[in-house]
Formats: sequence, C-alpha cells, structure tokens
Amino acid sequence: MRRPRELSLRARLVLVSVLALTVGLAAGGVLLIGVLNFALLRAISTETQETARGVVNLIDQKSLSQRIEANPAMQVQVIDARGRVLAISAGADRLVPMLHDDELNGLRDGEVRDIPGSRIGLPGDARVVMLTAGPPTDPQRVLVARSTNDLRQGVHILRLALLVTFPLIIALLAIVLWRALGAALHPVDALRAGAEEITGGTRAGRLPVPESRDEIHRLAVTLNGMLSRLESARVRQRAFVADAAHELRSPLTNMRTELEVAQRLPDTDWAALTGDLLTDVDRLSRLVDDLLLLARADDGGGRAVAAPFRSVDLGALVGDVADRYPAVTYVRPPAPMEVTGEPDALGRVVANLLDNAVRHATSSVQATVSENGTYRLITVTDDGPGIPQADRERVFDRFTRLDDARARDAGGSGLGLAIVRELVRRHGGIVTLSDASPGLRVDVRLPALHEKFAGN
Repeated sequence: MRRPRELSLRARLVLVSVLALTVGLAAGGVLLIGVLNFALLRAISTETQETARGVVNLIDQKSLSQRIEANPAMQVQVIDARGRVLAISAGADRLVPMLHDDELNGLRDGEVRDIPGSRIGLPGDARVVMLTAGPPTDPQRVLVARSTNDLRQGVHILRLALLVTFPLIIALLAIVLWRALGAALHPVDALRAGAEEITGGTRAGRLPVPESRDEIHRLAVTLNGMLSRLESARVRQRAFVADAAHELRSPLTNMRTELEVAQRLPDTDWAALTGDLLTDVDRLSRLVDDLLLLARADDGGGRAVAAPFRSVDLGALVGDVADRYPAVTYVRPPAPMEVTGEPDALGRVVANLLDNAVRHATSSVQATVSENGTYRLITVTDDGPGIPQADRERVFDRFTRLDDARARDAGGSGLGLAIVRELVRRHGGIVTLSDASPGLRVDVRLPALHEKFAGN
C-alpha cells in the first residue's frame, strides 16, 4: 500500500494559516453578532422605557387623553388596578391588556417581559416594559410594547452576509498567502536545488545567494562559508592522506626491496640487513607517531598534549635531550628555568629542533636556554644553509621540504616543524625563524608562569 504523499512546507503553512484565519473569523463573527444583538435589544429596551416614562409624566400631570401619541412601531396601554384599559395608542387593543394577569403579578417597575408579537398584532416577538403611575390609592400601569422583528431581520441579514463573505475572504487570503509564501520560499528552494547539485557533483561548492538582505540571505552566506571551510578541510585531508601514504610507502618499499633481494641471494649478510630494517622500522615508527599527534591536534575533541601540565625545569630538560646528540653544544643555565607544561611534549619540541639542526648543519649546532622577561627562550642555531625569508612560514606546513632537503637519505618527513609549532602553541608560546649568519636560528618562547592555556 502506497503511503500518501506528504504536503509541502508551503502547503502546510497555507493550510495552518487558513485554519487559524477561519477559526479567528468564525469567532469574530459570532462575537460580532452577539454584541450587535445585545446592543439592539438594549436600544429597544431603552426606547420603550423612555416612552413609558413620557406616559407616566402625562398621568402624573393629569393630562393624559384616551388616545396616546406614540411611535407607530410601538403599542401603549394604560390599565387600572382591576385590569381595565383606560387609554391606548394607535393599533393597541381597547379591551384586553397585552400582558395576562399571571404575567403582571410580581412584575416590577422597569422590568421587561418578552411575549409573542402575534398576541398584540405585531410581527415576530415583542418586548413589553411596565411602569406604575398615579397615586397609591389609585395606581395605574403603563405598558409599552415594541416589536423585535426588525432586530431579528437585521441580525439574520448580517449572519447571511458573514456566511457569504467569509469563505470569499478566506479563499482570497489563501491565494495571497500561497503566492506570498511561494515568493518567500523560492530562495529556500533555490538553496535546496543548489545543495542537490553540489551533492551530485554537477556544480561548484557554492549555493546561490539571494539579493534580498534578509534571513535567507544570511543563511546562504553562512552555508557558503561552511561549505568553503568543509572544502578547505577536505582538500587538506586529501593532501594529508596522500602525503602520509607517500611517506609510509618509502620505508615500506625499502624494507620490501631488501627482503626480496635477501631472499634471492644465498650469502645474505643478515646482520647488516637487520640493521637496515631496524633503521626503516624506526623511521616508520617516528612517522606514525607524528601522524598520530597531528591527527589528535586536528580533532576538535582531541588534544595534542594528553598528559597534565606541571612545573618543568626547561634548562634540565633541554640538557637531557641535547646529551643524545654529540654534535650539539649546550651549556646548562646557572639557575632553574621553570615553565608550566608537559615534559614529554616539550622534549619532543627540543628533539625535533635538534634533529632538524643536526641534519642540515655544516659543522656545529648550539642550544641555549635563557630568560626573556616573563618568557623562557629556547634557542637552537646551526651553521647550515639556512632558510630563505620567503620560505620561513611555509616550512611549518606539513610534509614541506625545501629544494635542498628533499633527499630521502636525510631521513626527514617534513612534519618536524609542524609538530613543533603545534606543541608550542598548545603551551601558549610562539616559534620564530631568523638568520644565524650563516645558518638558521630557531627561537621558542614559552610563558614562565601559566596556570591555564587555551590549547589545554
């Protein structure tokens, strides 16, 4: 069984608006009819009471005649205590009171009684008001009746008019809403079509931006910014994966070649082969560790520095790392150089800098730790070819090698300085490159006292 097709957003909005409008108009129509009916009945009651008071004044002044002048739409009777008719207006009955005895009993002055109009010759229903006149010894009652037929007809006409005009108004407003919502949602549909084309790969990664400076325009600009960032991240990810695969392929290819050659040669020097393989395995392990660290740095929920920060003597840490490099000259500072950080991460920074310096130095590498105001400064210099000014920012990009450092024998993967910048940034510091004349000077500035870092 096929499911019924769901209504579009435009149709649902129009349907909800029409339903709300229908309920509102219906409630308004009922309220209008009720208020109009109440106002007209009140006007009739007021008119009959004023006529009755006029007749009472005539009786009190003893100037009432047997023929009472009154509005043709009304009937007036004056009766005595025994129910005899003393005076009437045109059209009123001369013999029978318009209210029966049981209706007169208990009826107070100014009180209104509704009776059938046919009883007194009026169309529809009639409203009768009673007032007492004359002395208490000879009381007289003034009865004034007014037909409500014209009121009922007016309310009925209004009801019919509302029943006819309301559907027309609702239909007209539904058409207007349909067209207005269509115009308002057209940019949204254009965004949807653009997103579908982007998903299908038939257009560039940008959505159409409407000319109107409204919420849809801001949404389109925001979505295009998001798409631009996603595209940039995708390009970086693809480049990262391609470079990582290329770097991983090199030691694996070397290992495979050496094993295949050893398999075919009967007099293989297995000790030398094992040493070569261990060298490639170490290179591969370092590369995997570097990739893992950078992947954690790229993860919005991950951290490049996993261990908690604590107080670290930077002078002793740099000395411990420098001891592993015979070509590095390092003099420990006379006083402790305390920083707040993660020892393994800071050791990784120093090791990467010394690896890079030793790899490119001509004869010597020097490392120092000094105090620079509220910062602690690690300086590594070498007498190698240095880095041109134009390339000093680019070398911090991942898998970047300059022309004189592209040889595989150098052992670099192009990730060392990228890792240095990321770890230093996580510690609240900065890395700068400058000329050593000759060679390269790398300065790492770390805060001396820092309890909390944005990157941690």
